[in-house]
Amino acid sequence: MSDAVRPVYLKLRDLIAAAIIDGHYGDGDMLPSVRAFAQQQGANPLTVAKAYQQFQADGLVKVQRGVGMFVTHGAAEKLRAAEKKRFLEEEWPEIRSRMQRLGIDTRSLLSDQQLRSTNL
Repeated sequence: MSDAVRPVYLKLRDLIAAAIIDGHYGDGDMLPSVRAFAQQQGANPLTVAKAYQQFQADGLVKVQRGVGMFVTHGAAEKLRAAEKKRFLEEEWPEIRSRMQRLGIDTRSLLSDQQLRSTNL
């Protein structure tokens, strides 16, 4: 699904997921409150709450009433596996098709990337 047509709550969920995968929020860490994250992102708090509810439904966060939401043990690994699966099943086929249309093969792409990284 193109990012332009992706619902806002899923975009917000992706931001939080990336932060968990990248280690900004580790096991047991508290996520920002719904209001704080909504303000930070310029989003409606109800939309943020929907994104957070998805994490709760997926068992990636636990709620302590009156305190906040906390990242569950192993959430980063679960998210990484899910994101990898989504990439390989949804995004990679589109990228591969575009590469074929443009006449780009993976070997030349990788060698071009290696040349660029050594010249930095």
